[in-house]
Amino acid sequence: MSSQYDVLIVGAGIAGSALAHALSHSLALPRRIALLERSLAEPDRIVGELLQPAGVAFLDKLGLQGALEGIDAIPVHGYAVVHDGRIVHIPYPDGREGRSFHHGLFVQGLREYAIRAKNVDVIEATVNELVEEEGRVVGVRATRSSGKEKEVFRADLTIIADGCFSNFRSTVQGSSARPSNTRSHFCGTILKGARLPIPQHGTVALVRGHGPVLLYQISEHDTRMLVDVKGPVPSDLKKHIITEILPSLPNQLHEPIRSALSVDRIRRMPNSFLPPAPQTHRRGVILIGDAWNMRHPLTGGGMTVALSDVYILSQHLDKVNDLLDWSQMKDVLDKWWWERKGLAATINIMSVALYDVFGADGECLTVFQDGCFKYFERGGESVRGPVSLLSGIAPSTSLLAYHFFYVAFYSIWALFVHPRRIYAPRANGESHMNGTSNMTENGEMHTGEKHSDMYITQMPSLLDFPRLFWLSCRVLWTACIIFGPLLWTEIRWW
Repeated sequence: MSSQYDVLIVGAGIAGSALAHALSHSLALPRRIALLERSLAEPDRIVGELLQPAGVAFLDKLGLQGALEGIDAIPVHGYAVVHDGRIVHIPYPDGREGRSFHHGLFVQGLREYAIRAKNVDVIEATVNELVEEEGRVVGVRATRSSGKEKEVFRADLTIIADGCFSNFRSTVQGSSARPSNTRSHFCGTILKGARLPIPQHGTVALVRGHGPVLLYQISEHDTRMLVDVKGPVPSDLKKHIITEILPSLPNQLHEPIRSALSVDRIRRMPNSFLPPAPQTHRRGVILIGDAWNMRHPLTGGGMTVALSDVYILSQHLDKVNDLLDWSQMKDVLDKWWWERKGLAATINIMSVALYDVFGADGECLTVFQDGCFKYFERGGESVRGPVSLLSGIAPSTSLLAYHFFYVAFYSIWALFVHPRRIYAPRANGESHMNGTSNMTENGEMHTGEKHSDMYITQMPSLLDFPRLFWLSCRVLWTACIIFGPLLWTEIRWW
């Protein structure tokens, strides 16, 4: 038994559902589309819950803005970055807004658009394998949820959108596939009734010696907390969060976090980076979404890139007369490859570079992290530029390089002219009332609750300058070896 379609899409997540809807509005010949999904039940994930302003704009362009209605989505106006007890406000420019929500509700909204779309069949079925004839993929073999027999679904073009754990990525890309890299995990839970430092803003807390913590409201009473944990993941995550992470977070979050950890399980999601690879060599099939290209979820750019890809690809496919003509399809894929670069490359590079800085693994990156926070504290263009890049409003790798290396040089300058944080061992029997206080610019003490550490801040002396000069060289080199390889993954086209 087999069914024939013009386009077959595997995976009804963000990219797959949006693409099915977009292709149903083709101005070319009406196309019959099949959208296959293993389970049409509401998905339950801990990431994919913050849509940047550029993503909201692409949702509007695709006619899918209604997917944000009726799901208790929360307006997002920017970020608050917390570091050593200090908070810097990073608003989106020009009143732009993002949205945060429960991931599953948003996906179900997109699926509803696909179900209602003309000439789209949404089918609950598990795809077992690609079907290939004479060197060309002509469809898939799948098992419907209501049956046991494998069925062949044939199509002129098969599009794989089965997410970060794609079963078909290596089959489609073969030797051209880029290696993925997983450096940490997000460990997530939901806080009830939490009060963020700045309402309707994502909160990024920088924790010395550990990865960043991300918090954002996803409904009226629910706030998502994602704790970045580097490998190996501790066996007792709840204890790790309470003892290692909690002391560095704002006080008003302590009780909601303890309450959540006492009743809820902690779920993990790998933070993977997968650079895109050209797709013209395998006839009849292409990848889209996380099946093809992933970036670190710290910046919340994944859905924005996916919706951008859907919009650009659907516009080009609309001009193809014959989807079986692979020469036409190669032209489309080449145009899509380069046209998506502005936004996708900016968000991809920034996600990993910012994670390296915010994760601050080592002395050089700690200097970079401190300088980055001080750069944000300057305000003005030092905030507007980076947040415009992060939100997708200003898709420009050159602007990203400018701000990234400006932060590097500013961090070096701050080494010589700003007070530095120095560890001061606590004398026996010495205690502190609450174990925490904020570090200041005038040499006051700072203590950490975790080990009752004491720190002082002190201006560098002339005797420190030789060491700081050598550290400066290492910081600049660190900036180069972070940004350079990431840029190479985007400009490489073979």
